[in-house]
Amino acid sequence: MPMPNPIHLLLAAFVLIALWCVWQWVSYFRRTRPTEARPRAMDTVIGFVANFFDTLGIGSFATTTAAFKFLGRPRDEEIPGTLNVGHAMPTIAQALIFVALVTVDVVTLFAMILAAMAGAWVGGSIVVRLPRRAIQLGMGIALLCAAVLFSATNLQMLPGGGEAIGLKGIVLVGAVVGNFVLGGLMMLGIGLYAPCLLLVSLLGMSPLAAFPIMMGSCALLMPVGSYQFFRSGRFNARAALGLAIGGIPAVLIAAFIVKSLPLVWLRWLVVIVVLYASLMMLLTARRDSVASASMQA
Repeated sequence: MPMPNPIHLLLAAFVLIALWCVWQWVSYFRRTRPTEARPRAMDTVIGFVANFFDTLGIGSFATTTAAFKFLGRPRDEEIPGTLNVGHAMPTIAQALIFVALVTVDVVTLFAMILAAMAGAWVGGSIVVRLPRRAIQLGMGIALLCAAVLFSATNLQMLPGGGEAIGLKGIVLVGAVVGNFVLGGLMMLGIGLYAPCLLLVSLLGMSPLAAFPIMMGSCALLMPVGSYQFFRSGRFNARAALGLAIGGIPAVLIAAFIVKSLPLVWLRWLVVIVVLYASLMMLLTARRDSVASASMQA
């Protein structure tokens, strides 16, 4: 009897985890019975735009956070959970497409995905207990780092990568440790795509091979981390549902119809909006700190 293809097993896992995500939503609404569950139209638009460009490799967390800060909702402490819960289903759709179409070494793919999942579980259990100001500071600094990464990409300062489709030995160990850390940081609302692409490029892999790795990692780590947010309720359900509803068709359009765009000018626009979101997050953290100090005085 022939051994099952591990890629087929991974694709089946994506389908099962998508069904589990749907069940998490159903269970959450049964448990909380919210008076208003319909997403706002703007949240659906944000989900569509963010996931469209996410599928092309830009990432969705920084742009979504910028949109949320511009709109003034949801609350800062709810943003990490809203990002992870809301973008989970569109990311699973991305992973199904790219893991099926792009060749990458199976050992490298599975090892980095499992590491990211473990990091998400550890990170999620920490983030749901963090105070509001810690989340504001963490996301503000992370968004500044994202702006630097986007700028470096535009200026062609980052390594272009090699031709390898897999890693071995101590290099693979370094990649696994790095993806564990990135999985944990995802729970704080720090996107994995740009740093994961940088990581595998530095280690000599083809940038194209990074797509199934980073999308597969997020497709499984986001539901794992989202479980913590569903349990704690520390996310905005209406906004998250809007992101999911708008995001799934955007992924299909970007992957099968558009496929590629000249993204340099868009990346510079992303730099501007991400810097805006970072400054707003850090200024809010400072105002909250001053207000807290004055109340204690």
